[in-house]
Amino acid sequence: MSEIAVLAGRLLIAMLFAAGAVQKAIDPDAAGALLSGLGLPYLLVWPALIYDAVAAIALILGIAVRPVAASLAAYCMFTSIFHFIPDDPWQMSIFVKNWAIAGGCLVLAAHGPGRYVFFGTSANAVGLSRNGTGKDQV
Repeated sequence: MSEIAVLAGRLLIAMLFAAGAVQKAIDPDAAGALLSGLGLPYLLVWPALIYDAVAAIALILGIAVRPVAASLAAYCMFTSIFHFIPDDPWQMSIFVKNWAIAGGCLVLAAHGPGRYVFFGTSANAVGLSRNGTGKDQV
């Protein structure tokens, strides 16, 4: 059961970042306006979109989960700064949610991808892996 929970948690976190990438792709002007309003270049939308998409794919497949999850935790904590607007309850909600997501990412970074991975590395991996046997070489 706990391995299924790790997989479910990993996939749910991945879906947040996949949705963020899709949202930026569909309406880059919304994210660009937020960035511009903070004095940051509009063009940062594109690296953020790519980062969100690549990180989501890595989490889904189980590729480099520990470093990807650690970088996502840092990303969430950093981007939460932009939502720290105490007079705006909606922005404060996003601020707190970013820290909660960072916490989930830190748990993934500490414990790794769990047993169920595709192309990733886990000592007890099940599924497709680098050596094609269903288990990675340790």
